[in-house]
Amino acid sequence: MDARRDPSPTSSTTPPPTPAQLAGEAQDLEHVARKRVRLLASLTLIGGVGLILAIPFALKEGAEFFMPVTAALVIAIALVPLLEWFERRGVPSKLAATLCVLLFLGLAIFALGSIVLPAMDWVRLIPQRIEQVRHSLDPVISLYKSLQHWIDNTTAQIATAPAKSVRTVRLESTSSFVDTITTQAPHLLIQLFFSLLVIFFFLAGWTRMRKRTIVSRGSFAGALTTARVIQQVVEATSTYLGTITLINISMGAITATILWFLGMDSPMMWGGIVAVLNYIPYLGPIACVFLLAFGGLMTFPDVWSAMLPPAIFLTMHLVEANVFTPSLVGRKLEINPLLILVSLSFWAWVWGTTGALLAVPLLIIIKTIFAAAGTPDIAGFLFEDGVLTHVGDDEESSDE
Repeated sequence: MDARRDPSPTSSTTPPPTPAQLAGEAQDLEHVARKRVRLLASLTLIGGVGLILAIPFALKEGAEFFMPVTAALVIAIALVPLLEWFERRGVPSKLAATLCVLLFLGLAIFALGSIVLPAMDWVRLIPQRIEQVRHSLDPVISLYKSLQHWIDNTTAQIATAPAKSVRTVRLESTSSFVDTITTQAPHLLIQLFFSLLVIFFFLAGWTRMRKRTIVSRGSFAGALTTARVIQQVVEATSTYLGTITLINISMGAITATILWFLGMDSPMMWGGIVAVLNYIPYLGPIACVFLLAFGGLMTFPDVWSAMLPPAIFLTMHLVEANVFTPSLVGRKLEINPLLILVSLSFWAWVWGTTGALLAVPLLIIIKTIFAAAGTPDIAGFLFEDGVLTHVGDDEESSDE
C-alpha cells in the first residue's frame, strides 16, 4: 500500500533579533558612521593644510593679476553703500557705478598728486641737505661716540678687539628714483586701468548679482543665510574703511596744519603720507614717525626742533588709536591684535606695501564669512570626536 506523507517544511524560519542584537548593530553602524566622518574630516584637513601652504606662493607669483583684482574687489565692496545710495534715488546702476568710480579716482589722483610730486622734490634735496642733517645730529652722534668709546675701552680690558672695518656710505643719484618711477609708470597705469574696470563692472552688476545669488539657493534658509552673509560683509568692510578713511583724512589735515604753523616744507605732502600710512596698523605710524623725524632734520637747524613734528604726530596717534578709533568703529569690528599682526605679516610678505594696506579689510571679510559658515576647529577635531568646523555666532551671542 502506497503511503503518502504530509509535506513538511524543510527550511526552518529565522528567529527575530533580540533587543541586545539590535542595540549592537546600531552601535556598529554608529561606529562606522563616526569613522567615515573622521576619515572625511582627515582628508579635508590634509587638503586644507596643502592648500594653505600652496596659496601664499601662488598669490606671490601671480601678484600682477591677484593683487589688482583683490584690491579692486575690496574697494568695490567698500563703495557698495554709496552705490545703493545713488540707486535709491533713481540713478541707474551703470551711471551710479560710474559716479562711484569717478569719485574714487578723484580722491586717488588728489592723494597721489599731493604726495608723489613733492616727494620727488624732497628726494632731489637729500644730497644738498645731508650736511645739515649731519650737523643737526652732532649732539646725538657725539653721545653715541662717547658711549661707543666707553664700550670699546671696557671690551679691551677683557679681550683684544678686532680691527674695525671702515664703512663707506654711497649716495644713489636722485635720477635713479625718477628713472624708476618713469619705468614703472606704464605698468602701474595698466594695473590701475584694469582695477578701475573691475570696480566698475562689479558695482554695475552688484544688484543683479546679489539677487541672482540669493534666489539661486535651494531653500529659504539658505537664501536667508546668503543674504545675511553678503550684507554683513558689505557692512563690516564699508564701515571699517569708511570710518578709517575719515579718521586718516582728519589726521592728515591736522598734521599738515600743524606742520604749516611750524614752518616745515610741503605740509600737504606730509599730511598725505600720514593719511596713507595710517591705514597700515602698527607699522604705518612707526614709519610716519621716522619719516617726519628725517624731514624735520632736513628742515630745522637743531635736533630738538626736528623732533617736534614726530613727537606731535605720535601724541595725536596715541589719542586717535586709543580714544577715537575704538569709539567710532565700535565693538562690532573689534579684532584680536594677534590676528591683525599675523594678517599684516602675511599680506605684506605676499604683496608688499599694497598687501599691508589690504591686510585688515581682507581679515574682516574672511572673519565675517567664517563667522557665518563656521570657523575651523582643529583642536576639537584632534582631541575630540568632532568635525573640523563649528559655527560661532550662537556662542558669541550667548557670551554677550
